Amino acid sequence: MNPVDAKSAVDPRNKLNELNNRDWMMETKSVWFCRPPQRDNLKAQHPATFAESDIVRLIEFFTKSEGKVLDPFLGSGSTLVACAQTGRNGVGIELVDQWAEIAIQRTQGEPNSAGAQLRVLKGDARECLKQMPDEDFDFIVTSPPYWSILRKDWDHKVKAERKSRGLQTRYSDQDDDLGNLESYDEFLGELGVVFEQCRRVLGMGRYMCVVVSDFRHGSKFIAYHSDICRVMESAGFTLEGITVLVQDSKNLYPYGLPFAFVSNIHHQYILTFRKRQP
Repeated sequence: MNPVDAKSAVDPRNKLNELNNRDWMMETKSVWFCRPPQRDNLKAQHPATFAESDIVRLIEFFTKSEGKVLDPFLGSGSTLVACAQTGRNGVGIELVDQWAEIAIQRTQGEPNSAGAQLRVLKGDARECLKQMPDEDFDFIVTSPPYWSILRKDWDHKVKAERKSRGLQTRYSDQDDDLGNLESYDEFLGELGVVFEQCRRVLGMGRYMCVVVSDFRHGSKFIAYHSDICRVMESAGFTLEGITVLVQDSKNLYPYGLPFAFVSNIHHQYILTFRKRQP
């Protein structure tokens, strides 16, 4: 094998993905710069989305072709779109009918040359996951609800912009929507129920990535990523690392100016966990 071939070859010991050693190392940088998001009118209706390009990177790192991916909080369907783009089979769970229907439409409209099997389950992740067999998935990736922040104190400037465009500013008004729980501690507890089931359906030694951002609730800054780490570890996962996902394209707003420091949050965290033997 010549040196060029050697650099592009996949190590035969690599059971996780199809990356060569150089590409593997590049993806382990603790800071990623968010790639331009895929824009479409269906996706824009949802108030909290993430870029398919970033999910593609995660799927390609943590699975091989035809691997099986789960998203227990599917939203507008970005994870399944990324599955179609990478030739992975995917299952997404979405509580709210409106978002589930949008996810179905987006999934059906995405080119799927590899014939990936993509399925949207309508329902509560706390119940749907109970019906799934043990260790059925190779990778789980999700962005969970941001508590009641979209319903209460979500950024008033962003909310006004979305309202002016006739777009939703909250997940739903449903009582069983975790984003509508009044108590933050209760919200985290119910997330823990979902994460415990996620651990059960994930293959041994496999990974789960949770994409989150910190936020403010009134005058209080909530280190949401830290709380997610605690809940995930209580569910039996092991934290393997944190990647900062920089979002330089977001607008700057004069929060607190000129009286107090209030951060413009221009990054998310990709929290990577692993299911290890107890």
